[in-house]
Amino acid sequence: MNETAVAKEESNGVEGGVSTKNRSPRAMLVNFYLIAILLHIPVFIYPILRLSHWLQAEMLVTVLILIPLTGSQILSRTYLRNRQELWALLLRRISDLWLGMSALVLTSLIFFEVLVFFELVGQRDAAIGVISISGLLAFLGTLNALRPTVVTIKFKAPELQSPVRFVQISDVHVGSRSRKFLEKIIARVNVLEPDFLCITGDFIDAPGVQEASLVSLKSVTGPIYYCTGNHEKYEDFEDILARLKNLGVVVLRDECLHHREDIQVIGIDDMEDAMQVQRQLGQMKIDDRAFNLVLFHRPRGLEAAAAAGVNLIISGHTHNGQIYPFNFLVKRVFDRIKGMYQIGTARQYVNEGTGTWGPIMRVGTRSEITLFEIAPE
Repeated sequence: MNETAVAKEESNGVEGGVSTKNRSPRAMLVNFYLIAILLHIPVFIYPILRLSHWLQAEMLVTVLILIPLTGSQILSRTYLRNRQELWALLLRRISDLWLGMSALVLTSLIFFEVLVFFELVGQRDAAIGVISISGLLAFLGTLNALRPTVVTIKFKAPELQSPVRFVQISDVHVGSRSRKFLEKIIARVNVLEPDFLCITGDFIDAPGVQEASLVSLKSVTGPIYYCTGNHEKYEDFEDILARLKNLGVVVLRDECLHHREDIQVIGIDDMEDAMQVQRQLGQMKIDDRAFNLVLFHRPRGLEAAAAAGVNLIISGHTHNGQIYPFNFLVKRVFDRIKGMYQIGTARQYVNEGTGTWGPIMRVGTRSEITLFEIAPE
């Protein structure tokens, strides 16, 4: 689950008739928070009031539950956002857990509303059913989020002189996720023995994440290529880039290089502008004799990549909704939300996200490490 589920991006780079090309990170955050507050009514307030009614809870009890749970996200994303004390971190985790559970509670509640309406189940039993099912799914979803799946993608490319093997991780969200989680991810990457590692944005989603929390990156034997995501821009952006560079990460900001003679790697900065890939590729010298690999955070730009002669563009950002039923909302924003897509000889692969944003929970989706094994024809 990420902000794309609630902050719709129009395909022409405009939102509500206003251009999004030059919007500041602060303006984007304000817009996100406004939409998030409006969503509090169906996602938080209605389920709590409905369950309290079914359980015939006293008004005082309902209020004591409603206020902290409904206000948890506002508190977490504002007052607690930059606090590093143990109590603040604990409260943020609890807030994130409730955020994840709220989607499950709402979905279960709608199902039981039908059963109650047709008098197939009593109100108290319905409330117990909602709480039980939501709790079980949250537990299983947490387990699911803790260990990403390695997904192997194989195909052939005539531009290659010899095989290449590389790994993509995306949306790790260090900050929401811990240093230990990153260390486990990097350990699994190293077992795969890639020629290089690609990080397609949203690697960090909190301010003040120090090099010590990222030092496991230095254990990767090959180069690490990185393109920016949207979450880095919400935080101490320049400091994040400096820390990554200090750890040996190759930060590609609308830049290209040759990993080897027959492989060109291109990194494009994340932007809400739907023409970003087309614009940047038009300013670069694409080596038509090499295999061209583009790193771009959002799953857009396949048409532009195909027109430019690019072979593969790898993206992330969507999390495939992360928690059901947010995948349905994400599908209304992006045409491509997971897996491989192709136009002519150009391909785009959308990683479902290696980490999680907000709740450490995945229901109906998976956390993913992608291994590409591409051979010459």
